[in-house]
Amino acid sequence: MRSLFVCASLAAMSSGLAGAQSPESAETEPEARQDEILVQAARRDIPAEALPNTIRLIDQTALSEQILISTNLIDMIGTQVPSFSPSRQKLSGVGESFRGREPLYLIDGVPQSNPLRNGSRDGFTIDPAVIERVEVLYGANAIQGVGATGGVINYVTLDPAEKENWELRVEAGITASNDFDGDGYGYRGGATALRDFGEFDLVASFVGETRGAFYDGDGRRIGVDGTQGDIQDSVSTNLFLKGGWDIDQHTRLQLTANLLELEGDGDYVQVAGDRSTGLPTSSARGDTEGEPPTNTVNTFSADFTREELFGGTLTAQAFYREFESVFGGGTFGGFFNTGEEAPGEETFDQSANNSNKTGLKLTYSLPNLPVEGMTLTGGLDYLSDETYQELIQTGRLWVPEVEFESLAPFLQVDQLLLEDRLLISFGARQENAALKVDDYTTIFSSGSTEVAGGEPDFTETLLNIGTSFEVIDGLTAYAAFSEGFTMPDVGRVLRAVSTPGQDVDTLLDIEPIIADNTELGMSVSHGGFSANASYFWSSSDLGQRLVANEVGIFEVRREPTEIEGFEIAAEYLLDNGMLFGANYASLEGQSDQDGDGRIDEDLSAENISPDRLNLFVSAEPITNVSVRAQISHLFDRAFNDEGSATDFEGYSLVDLSAGYQTEQFGRFDLGLQNALNEDYTTYYSQSSPNAASRDDRFFAGRGRTFTLRWSATY
Repeated sequence: MRSLFVCASLAAMSSGLAGAQSPESAETEPEARQDEILVQAARRDIPAEALPNTIRLIDQTALSEQILISTNLIDMIGTQVPSFSPSRQKLSGVGESFRGREPLYLIDGVPQSNPLRNGSRDGFTIDPAVIERVEVLYGANAIQGVGATGGVINYVTLDPAEKENWELRVEAGITASNDFDGDGYGYRGGATALRDFGEFDLVASFVGETRGAFYDGDGRRIGVDGTQGDIQDSVSTNLFLKGGWDIDQHTRLQLTANLLELEGDGDYVQVAGDRSTGLPTSSARGDTEGEPPTNTVNTFSADFTREELFGGTLTAQAFYREFESVFGGGTFGGFFNTGEEAPGEETFDQSANNSNKTGLKLTYSLPNLPVEGMTLTGGLDYLSDETYQELIQTGRLWVPEVEFESLAPFLQVDQLLLEDRLLISFGARQENAALKVDDYTTIFSSGSTEVAGGEPDFTETLLNIGTSFEVIDGLTAYAAFSEGFTMPDVGRVLRAVSTPGQDVDTLLDIEPIIADNTELGMSVSHGGFSANASYFWSSSDLGQRLVANEVGIFEVRREPTEIEGFEIAAEYLLDNGMLFGANYASLEGQSDQDGDGRIDEDLSAENISPDRLNLFVSAEPITNVSVRAQISHLFDRAFNDEGSATDFEGYSLVDLSAGYQTEQFGRFDLGLQNALNEDYTTYYSQSSPNAASRDDRFFAGRGRTFTLRWSATY
């Protein structure tokens, strides 16, 4: 595997200039800082460094640095997690994968992903201003339920602990393109208030952001994605409220609400590019027909914790989340026709995905029973998800209402041995899931086909087993096997049925996806240096691959898939506070696309990311001044499909930022995204089979972009 040669040279390089501590860790000892971190997404009280998995914790300092470059959380995750696909810089996340599979997004443990009708809008559900840290669990697992075949990304929101007086955080910023084009400006402002009153505590935040047109490295206005949705030429607002009540020293109740809306302004229309001459798609002033693309996500949760309950800790979470994503419209060659059109007439329409989730998570953790060093964690999860896709101009259902219910008990056993140097972990979760779909009729382009409803059910037992061993102080080896469970994009399957006589109970394509993940890794921490390296392989007997039909509408292909990869991350913190870091990932993925029993065809850019190397250095050269430079290099990739139309030509992007903390007037920061003004075409636009044959999907990436931000804490 070619990645082994690449990572060997990287490891030799990084041993001289990398370490695992984040910038703020200069104030604490690395070991002490790590020992205090418990990963909420793991659902048990095991320190991060003891868990037998690859885990990345992105703290608030790192978040603040990346917001200067881009407020797009997907951009930020990619700079920290190289096995995450490069951002499309669009509202749609089609093709954005984690280790070649779908990630499960959470907000404080509340699921944000929509596997039943995956519109790929999961990346825009919360503003980074209210995030305390991001927990990234690599690889397929089922500890959080449905959806995590690639891993878990949990946004942990702000905690007002020990804020005995009101703390007010305010920010204001302006963003401009390289040539300071009049329509390229964006503006951002917000305020967050925190206080711990003793028994009660409160966090309240409101953030608003407007984004102008985006420009590429050659000064051209970047094309808007009028169908899937865009973040340029948009307005977003985020209202966040969290209130906590410490009923007594062992009991806490917490209520949280997060309301996000991102809506396009619709001020531009797309001008198709020309792949043959290298001219990318651009935008021109004009009115968008129909409703502008939007994301509206409202998340509510109630968390109850009771410690010292029969010697253990009980946590309970009830949640409700409503999600609506509106897509841009079109006629798509008559695809949305109703059958009542005059000859040559085509009907304009557009769709909206709707998904409402209700759930309950119960977890009880009991330490040191039945033997010293053993932790038993058990629980029960309930999830109800009602999903449908509507054509909002004509009031038709493109995807009928799908009701999904899951009841899943689980048990996790963690045993520490040899003076806590050895951890042996075993767990099992049983998913008892059922779908319910009433009789329905597909739209005219699918033949107005009558489909009999049904209530298929599934029972899957999902296992995980792992071990980690601290060989010597600071050197830990680990190995793990885990299974992830998700549903395929049921909505795409149901809406595409065109053969009469079908019924929901016998549709093979709606069988669950079970992904196995095996991982071997090693981490080292010594003084200011620390690093982690891991090799993994993942397989699914009935995976999911997206394929676009003749009009660009994605359909689902179910087939065996295999993915393997290598990752390494390292950082080195000098005594003077200067921090060097590097991370690298190499992935390979294939599937059986022709049904001959051989897994030998490369997964496309919709499913697999290019190899990626990220490097950074940050420092405080003088008092109250901080600087950071980072580079992200995407390596070339060739796919073994016919011809070279989807081959990827890699590129490198350099970002810079600097900040100054004043004594009385707050902090001033300047960020430069794509500081060298590289003129490039994004990975998805180059290599996606859906994009490679279309001039209107030939999108360039953002050129040099300036962000000036002021922030203060009172």
